[in-house]
Amino acid sequence: MVTGVSRYLGGRFTQLLQADPDIARVIGVDVVPPKQDLGDAEFVRADIRNPIIGKVISQAEVDTVVHMSVIATPVGAGGRATMKEINVIGTMQLLAACQKAPSVRKLVVKSSSAVYGSSPSDPAMFSEDMEPNAMARSGYAKDSVEVESYVRGFARRRPDVNVTTLRFANFVGPRVQTALTSYFGLPVVPTVLGFDPRIQLCHEDDGLEVLRRAVVGEHPGIFNVGGTGVLLLSQALRRLGRPALPVPSPAVSLVARAFRGAGVVDFSPEQMRFLEHGRVADVSRLREALGWSPRPTAQAFDDFVGAARPRVIDPRLASAAERKILDLLTRGRVVASSSPGVLGA
Repeated sequence: MVTGVSRYLGGRFTQLLQADPDIARVIGVDVVPPKQDLGDAEFVRADIRNPIIGKVISQAEVDTVVHMSVIATPVGAGGRATMKEINVIGTMQLLAACQKAPSVRKLVVKSSSAVYGSSPSDPAMFSEDMEPNAMARSGYAKDSVEVESYVRGFARRRPDVNVTTLRFANFVGPRVQTALTSYFGLPVVPTVLGFDPRIQLCHEDDGLEVLRRAVVGEHPGIFNVGGTGVLLLSQALRRLGRPALPVPSPAVSLVARAFRGAGVVDFSPEQMRFLEHGRVADVSRLREALGWSPRPTAQAFDDFVGAARPRVIDPRLASAAERKILDLLTRGRVVASSSPGVLGA
């Protein structure tokens, strides 16, 4: 059973599993029907926040659960409150159902390297055993930390279940759409003045392959997943041919809110911190366990660049976007001066 199949990665992964002749039956679960064809996989319209998910697991005698229904974008989820419900309450209900189902023998959880946070005191690379230097206080990162804590509790209560937690770096590729790919798609890309973060990426096809290997193999434990090597944000923008617009740090949240409100880029506060300090995870444990690893970060990004062409930006479009951002910043300073506390709201 795969949760979150109405989203792109969940749908593609379901297609991948149902094409495997060694897998007899695949059930995709989500609250809305998927837009993409799931092939011979069965779709069940169910909300993992509802205890009814337990009936789906027990009646189908599900032996493997792949949890891909942790959402990173609050606007896409219908707001931060709904996003937290889906991520945290949904995971609790799903794990409770798995705990009661004797048929369940394997649990694979799609988590995120966001659990490590982003801070100026971060190590060069995070290993799976390291704790974050700055604990997440809100958003997707905090949800991911809570989800993993519930997964560890489930593993203690059901030691007979093979539990694999995969901490993915940011996804890129020719088709996947995330907050980061939307950010890179802006004609003029706002950056944080004085910062040039290191970025680690995971190609969408490689991420799906890691999930597949976790399902068909026996790889219990926690694994960082991403490409080797890094790109500086400035290097990434040069490869894309996108001009950068450095924004002073106090005004970053204002610009992010403006873009979220316009539906252009759904960037959360922790993602903005990522654009200041970056984040890199050590993937050697994954490589040793699988005997395989995702393609390097630079190669993954180049595949995204090929799909994001044309690289040459119309100067008029770039100038218009730059004027809009500068206008937002100017109006933000006026608002901030007349209404104390607006920037920190």
